[in-house]
Amino acid sequence: QVQLVESGGGLVQAGGSLRLSCVVSGLPFSNYAMGWFRQGPGKEREFVVGINWNEGRYYADSVKDRSTISRDNDKNTVYLQVDSLKPEDAAVYYCAARLHYVSRGPEWTYWGQGTQVTVSS
Repeated sequence: QVQLVESGGGLVQAGGSLRLSCVVSGLPFSNYAMGWFRQGPGKEREFVVGINWNEGRYYADSVKDRSTISRDNDKNTVYLQVDSLKPEDAAVYYCAARLHYVSRGPEWTYWGQGTQVTVSS
């Protein structure tokens, strides 16, 4: 059974930073691309950032200068750090997995349950 479990969400002040983690089990993690998506209130789910199995990274324009995705294959974990948070970063953040390569669309095989990030101004 594949599981993706996010953590690290919560209330953060505008201008601050957040670091989310996603622990994966039940699949050969090192062979999978990992991604982060988010869905704000009244909005569609959108791609934030992704990392290929071979460490290629892709960022949405909205976060590319202030975010970092990384992975630890020994811990089956992917991390997302976002700095200089803005109110529009508030959303439910989802971790996702698909074989090998990142897609900016919704074509991901496995999804986590999401973690809420609230940004106070």
